[in-house]
Amino acid sequence: QVQLVESGGGSVQAGGSLTLSCVASNNLYNRAYYTGWFRQAPGKEREGVAVIAIREGTTYYADSVKGRFTISQNDAKTTLTLQMNSLKPEDSAIYFCAAGDGTGGRLTPASYSYWGHGTQVNVSS
Repeated sequence: QVQLVESGGGSVQAGGSLTLSCVASNNLYNRAYYTGWFRQAPGKEREGVAVIAIREGTTYYADSVKGRFTISQNDAKTTLTLQMNSLKPEDSAIYFCAAGDGTGGRLTPASYSYWGHGTQVNVSS
């Protein structure tokens, strides 16, 4: 079973930065092809933010965060990081770390089987 634990959420003013981290159990490499970040704001559907192919390191971003967010993983592929810069109020949401095969779409939540509990990000104007 894959376990994912997020940390690093908080409150920040617009234009500020936050870094999210996700620690994965050591068997993630053998159980998932992609890992990444998703978010869900109140009253909205969960959406993909950024994902990375675990073995190749190729990254994919939602258009809304391109140029502002950077996803990365450590060499052991046990820690996933999301560096968020130039934050906007519309980035406010619960951010989830996830892992899966991505066959239904790399940024599609339904393509991911393993989920963390989420961490709250609040961006004030």
